[in-house]
Amino acid sequence: MLINCVVYREGHKLADIAVSEISDHLAQPDCFVWVALRDADEDELALMQQEFDLHDLAVEDAHHGHQRPKIEEYGDTLFAVLHLVEFTPTDELRRGEVHIFAGSNFVLSVRNRSSQGFLGVRQRCEREPHLLRQGSGFVLYALMDAVVDRYFPVVDALETELEVIEDQIFDRGVGRANIERLYELKHKVTVLRHAVSPLLDASGRLHGGRVPTVCAASADYFRDVTDHLARLQISIDTIRDTIGTAIQVNLSMVTIEESEVTKRLAAWAGIFAVATFFVGVWGMNFEHMPELKWPWGYPAALGVIAATCGTVWWRFRRAGWL
Repeated sequence: MLINCVVYREGHKLADIAVSEISDHLAQPDCFVWVALRDADEDELALMQQEFDLHDLAVEDAHHGHQRPKIEEYGDTLFAVLHLVEFTPTDELRRGEVHIFAGSNFVLSVRNRSSQGFLGVRQRCEREPHLLRQGSGFVLYALMDAVVDRYFPVVDALETELEVIEDQIFDRGVGRANIERLYELKHKVTVLRHAVSPLLDASGRLHGGRVPTVCAASADYFRDVTDHLARLQISIDTIRDTIGTAIQVNLSMVTIEESEVTKRLAAWAGIFAVATFFVGVWGMNFEHMPELKWPWGYPAALGVIAATCGTVWWRFRRAGWL
């Protein structure tokens, strides 16, 4: 679906145009065209390939999706794949994609499986014509910067969720639930890491060494994107390490709780063993036994058993086993 198709000259918007007019404006000097698509089908991509002379492999990646974040060069055109990460209403982490084609006089963005739009990015660029005058390179930066900035609230939400779990680690009886929540959180962090790490490696080529021609005028801005990605990577690594530590602590707490249960069972078994000993001795069927003919033998035996068991219980209680 076509979102918008706009032509710019010297950083200022000229007009919204039809797709059929793209070729006419590409032939004009100092003009570039910015087209945005959402969930484009094969026919739409084929039409854009014809208008912008896109490489077959790049168009194939954009059509099939599910690509690793990357930035590739096809002649004078850059092809970038970025992941769009967002929370669903059920608090799961959903991953979409945006594929960006950037040439000397055009930018084409194709958004798939995501509700996050980029109208705010276009408005921001149009408010800064002195920067938009840099052409498609600045638009590519603005789109990348918007995607990367949207990762920060996700990181904050993951850190908050981890802090909540950490506060409950030492509560009794929640060990299994905590482990399940920690592994769910680890999965979310992995999804975000798969979006950030490859893009961090790829973005370094846009401002250092041999910078692609499209990005030459905006190299300093791409350095800022790389810096943001590096900060995100550090935060993600910190969360991953903390999750690993929390899992180990939680498993230790589960082991401690199981040990305490075992000690309680052993203590009660010891108490009943004392009672069983006395009952077993006095229950032997011998004709000549001490205390056998005592009139108060039965209550005395019960008293001795109760006193002995009470003493053993008190000792276990004092030792912290009960």
